[in-house]
Amino acid sequence: MLTLDLFTPTDDVRPVFLTGSFNDWTTRDERFKMVKIKDGHYQYIFHQVPSSGEPFEYKYVKGGWEAEELGKDGHPPTNRRMEAPRGKVADIVPLWKQHSGAYDPKYYPDIQVVAKRFNVPQLRRKRRISVLLPWNYHATDKRYPVLYLQDGQNLFEQDAPFGTWGVDKKLAFMAQHGKGDFIVVAIDHGGKERIREFSPYDTHKWGEGLGQDYARFMVETLKPYIDEQFRTLSDRTHTGVGGSSMGGLISIYAGLMFPQVYSKFMIFSPSLWLTPRIYVEPMQFAAFSSPTKIYLYGGGKEGSNMVANAKKFRDAVEKRGMPPGLLQFRLEIDPEGHHNEGRWGQEFPKAAEWLF
Repeated sequence: MLTLDLFTPTDDVRPVFLTGSFNDWTTRDERFKMVKIKDGHYQYIFHQVPSSGEPFEYKYVKGGWEAEELGKDGHPPTNRRMEAPRGKVADIVPLWKQHSGAYDPKYYPDIQVVAKRFNVPQLRRKRRISVLLPWNYHATDKRYPVLYLQDGQNLFEQDAPFGTWGVDKKLAFMAQHGKGDFIVVAIDHGGKERIREFSPYDTHKWGEGLGQDYARFMVETLKPYIDEQFRTLSDRTHTGVGGSSMGGLISIYAGLMFPQVYSKFMIFSPSLWLTPRIYVEPMQFAAFSSPTKIYLYGGGKEGSNMVANAKKFRDAVEKRGMPPGLLQFRLEIDPEGHHNEGRWGQEFPKAAEWLF
C-alpha cells in the first residue's frame, strides 16, 4: 500500500489529480482524484500500486497540464519518482501554474512589419519580416536583447493556417508582470521551400539543403539591418535564435555555424530525425565553446522519436566536455505534448524567462 500526502501553501478551489506512469500520464483522471483533507492538505491511497514494469513516476495537477505543479522557482519540476512505491510519502507543492490569457492591453507589444518583401540575397528571394517591440519601447532610450524566431506566420497571427503561438499576447502578459523585456524578430518561412531552406544538409528525399544559405542570411543581412534600425544589444550575450520543428532544427544549425553571434537557443520539437549528422560532427559541437544557454522542449505525443532524439542531442552536447558553468542546458519533456503551435506557445514564456 502507498499513501501520498500532499501539502500546498497556495491552495484554491481546483481539485487535485495524480498523473503518472500508472495511467499513461492522463490528467483529470477521476480514478486518481485526491481527497481533500482540509485546505492545503490532500491525500490519495494506492491499496495496490499499478505495475507497469517501469519506475513509479508521478506529478500533481489541478486539472490538466495548464495547471500543473510548480517548484519554488515558478517552473515545473522533474517527475517525482520511486523505485519501491510503498509506505507513506509527504510531498509539498509550493506553487501551481495559473492558466490565464488575460492581460492589460497597455502592455501589448508594438508590432511592426519591417518589410513585406525583405531581400534575402543568399537565396535570391524575398521574405516578410516583422518585429515585436516592448510595449514601452518608444517611451525609453534603452537597448534590448533580441530573439530571432522562425516561421513568423505562426507566431502571432490569429488566422495562421496551422495555429499560432500567441507570442504577442504572451509578451503582453509577461510585460505586465515585469518580464519579457526583449525584441522578437519574426521571420516568415518560405512556403513550399520551407523544408529545403531549413535543412542544414542535402537529403535523398528533399534534395539540396539550403540551411547554410538561410543561416548566413540571418547573420549577414538581417541582423545588421535590425541592429541599425532598432535599439538592440547586438553582442552574442544578448542575441538568441529559436523555432519549432524544422525551424528548431535550423536554429540549432545557425548557432553551430555562428557561435560568435548567438548565445541563447529556444528550440521546440526540433526535426532532428532529418539530420543524424548533427549529433556527431565534431566541428559542429566545437561551436559550443563560449557561455551558451539551450532550452530544448519535446512532447511525448509527437512521434518520430521526438523525446529520444531530444535526449540524444542533449547528451551529445553535454559530452562535449565543456568547462563547468560554460553551458546551461535545460531539457523539458511534456509526456502529453503534441506537435502543434498551441503547445509551443504555452512553452514560450517559460523558455523566454529562463533564457533572458
